[in-house]
Amino acid sequence: MGVVIIDGKTVRDFVSDEGHFNKSINHIFSALDLNHDGVLSRSELRKAFESFRLLETHYGVDVATPPEELARLYDSIFDKFDCDHSESIDLEEFRSEMKKIMLAIADGLGSAPIQMALEEDDESLLKQAADLEASKNQ
Repeated sequence: MGVVIIDGKTVRDFVSDEGHFNKSINHIFSALDLNHDGVLSRSELRKAFESFRLLETHYGVDVATPPEELARLYDSIFDKFDCDHSESIDLEEFRSEMKKIMLAIADGLGSAPIQMALEEDDESLLKQAADLEASKNQ
């Protein structure tokens, strides 16, 4: 396990480095595109967001959420990503929404640094942002 320190500038710098950011997004998109058809379906995106554990109460304890509420939540996330309402999410739509999410995280962090404990094999965007900053400081 490793510890990284990030702040809003770390995340913003990562997003503005188009080469690194796009490479990371392409990798994530490919991993989520389970049937390799070049777009994400509702079920593919739902599987991804289920793994992010969006609904927890405290320290990893899951909330007992009714299935219909979960369906609404995941449908609303999908609809946000599906900008052209094609019932699938292409790479550009995914990249655009992930950029907005990362910039919102940066805004939320502001200039206050936070420590994050991460597994060594963690491939999250926040870890990649911290790694990019660390590589620039060497």
